[in-house]
Amino acid sequence: MITRLRRVLLLAALPLLAACENSATAYSIEGSQHALILVREQSYFWDSEIKQAIVASRLPQCQKRVAIHPGSKVLTEVLVYEAGDRLWALQQGNRWYLASTERCLVQDWDKPADAPLGPLVGSFRLRDGAPAFVPAQEAAPVR
Repeated sequence: MITRLRRVLLLAALPLLAACENSATAYSIEGSQHALILVREQSYFWDSEIKQAIVASRLPQCQKRVAIHPGSKVLTEVLVYEAGDRLWALQQGNRWYLASTERCLVQDWDKPADAPLGPLVGSFRLRDGAPAFVPAQEAAPVR
């Protein structure tokens, strides 16, 4: 009887667990060994914030995961600009980050108003209901 009750409770809890988000999507720079990856994790369905991280990866020299500011349940688009040699500027709303696969770091950035940015390479955004990296030539940024 107790085993049967446990099974019923487990089956009843599955829809609640399905509401959690655990996703990762990559901007592949030079094949599968060089990328920037956006990771989003929601531990419990009742959490209103989603833990987010950027992984700077250039294997085998670099792979570092750095937590960034939490996001909401709906992904706020992250614009990715090429800002130099193995350096990218990322904008999520009014927050800016610099990611380097040369120095293997990701950091907050207080972008000066007149700081020149390189070309927009694309954005992390929802595509068909799931986080994806969309190259700049495929879609204009959502504002």
